[in-house]
Amino acid sequence: MGLERLLKIMEKLRSPEGCPWDREQTHKTLKRYLIEEAYEVLEAIDSGDPELLGEELGDVLLQVVFHAQIAKELGAFTMDDVIDSICEKLIRRHPHVFADTEVESVGEVMRNWDAIKKMEKHGRERTSILDGVPKEFPALMRAEKIQKKAAKVGFEWDDIHGAFGKVGEELEELRTALDSEDGEKIKDEFGDVLFALVNVARYAKVDPELALQDATSKFIQRFRFIEEKAQAQGRSLEEMSLAEMDALWDQAKDYLRKNPQA
Repeated sequence: MGLERLLKIMEKLRSPEGCPWDREQTHKTLKRYLIEEAYEVLEAIDSGDPELLGEELGDVLLQVVFHAQIAKELGAFTMDDVIDSICEKLIRRHPHVFADTEVESVGEVMRNWDAIKKMEKHGRERTSILDGVPKEFPALMRAEKIQKKAAKVGFEWDDIHGAFGKVGEELEELRTALDSEDGEKIKDEFGDVLFALVNVARYAKVDPELALQDATSKFIQRFRFIEEKAQAQGRSLEEMSLAEMDALWDQAKDYLRKNPQA
């Protein structure tokens, strides 16, 4: 079995006869690698390359096995415990599939899911509705998760217009802060603008994290177009005026709109 083979390889890597680097790793030292591998899976999904996606999913699985092996050595839990735990959770949270509960919509499924989650304390007592969102999440994703939790008890605008109006209010406060030249105040108000924009994205059913990723990728595409055009003219960007680069930017927008796969 493939998983058993992977577990044996990891056990060997962590053994005294294994790899010095692998033996030195801990749950904490591996944190950054799990995040990196997860983002590489997202990139593979966007690439549309199934072979690459399979490879990147394997890298994520390696991180899970790595943590499980460390935990096994510490006597905390094993890979079997990890698998049993998720199996039990899936069965418990899908009573409409594995039990007699009846549902008529996705919304009803989600309400049942949330109700079941509230009963799963496992010793982790939560004192606030907002508990349970990791601080390590990317900032936009964390803001969205927090807003969704608050919205479940009615702490939200009636519609997107209220959320959008809040963006305008926060922008005015940011302008005032900029005039004050108070760095801490500017940072504070800038954060409020971003938080308000995330709320608009939530109402618009847009994932703000992915939207910003896409916007950044689009900027890179257009900027590279400018670089290529400048190189074709035998010039560097430093030699160009802002007006010249802006004209090339408009060309890039038009070209990439017509050739999205370029």
